[in-house]
Amino acid sequence: VIMAMVPCLIFGMFNAGYQHHLALGTIESAQGFLGSSFWTWSNLVIGMWKVLPLVVVSYGVGLAIEFVFAIIKGHEVEEGYLVTGMLVPLIVPIDLPLWMLAVAVAFGVVIGKEVFGGTGMNILNPALTARAFLYFAYPTVMSGDKVWVSLNNEMPVDGYSGATALSDAYNGLVDKVPSLLESFIGTIPGSASETSALLILVGAAYLIATGIGSWRVIVSGIVGGIVMGLIFNYFSGSIESTNYLLKINPIHQICLGGFLFGVVFMATDPVSAAQTNTGKWIYGFLIGLLGILIRVVNPAYPEGIMMAILFMNVMAPLIDHYVVAANIKRRMKRVKTA
Repeated sequence: VIMAMVPCLIFGMFNAGYQHHLALGTIESAQGFLGSSFWTWSNLVIGMWKVLPLVVVSYGVGLAIEFVFAIIKGHEVEEGYLVTGMLVPLIVPIDLPLWMLAVAVAFGVVIGKEVFGGTGMNILNPALTARAFLYFAYPTVMSGDKVWVSLNNEMPVDGYSGATALSDAYNGLVDKVPSLLESFIGTIPGSASETSALLILVGAAYLIATGIGSWRVIVSGIVGGIVMGLIFNYFSGSIESTNYLLKINPIHQICLGGFLFGVVFMATDPVSAAQTNTGKWIYGFLIGLLGILIRVVNPAYPEGIMMAILFMNVMAPLIDHYVVAANIKRRMKRVKTA
């Protein structure tokens, strides 16, 4: 899973520097992803300066807690946090204060996993539990309405005010919404790893090929998001609203925000996801459906994949229960018929 996320991480660091220079006006967005202005050493250095400390703090705090619980319970340190430790810094704003990240990681590991018995016993995804804690405890920091810009003589501020693509779309600022190509490539503001749909899909292909990620959850999640997008498109003509997310192309819709990253890397968590094959189809489809539904109708924060996955984490055992019960009932009918 970590190997599948590495391309997203590297691209995210380049993009952080690229957005920084765009905000300063030192480069033109028209040069784009294929231009020499994107793949520059200065972009990478700026991105590393902001993203790597998040990774270090995430692993440092999380593994320290894992060691403490391993000593208390008398078992070996489990490798589960290696994935969580990489996920957390990639789904938070890159200008998040490190102390907030440390508190969130501690909450995610202790409350999201250890209270249930540790790795393999948790009902919630620990990385999303940490992000949910940040979202509700520090909502202004997690609003995602700023593009980070470093302190320098040209522009002595640490935050460049600028709404995200989802926020612009929700408010009807159609001309500011990035194109489908830009959204697919990922040259737009966002958390370190969530912007490039292309590299997320490459990671999905790798997870499926290695048998690590469930293709049923990934495919059904994407289908669920597209279906919800089509439903909104169908009814958009009869709804009076400036919300462009109602009308946006469903493919464009799922390429924006953290939808694909959530479906590929967090909905597929083998511990908190549904376990039966039929259950995985239902589980993934409902995540995609709810993710787009919450995003479009939520006036406070135009993103919904986090809450959709956490809600379906809780519902996963119930889905499996009814799938198994239906199988038992069907087999009992066969026995009676025989």
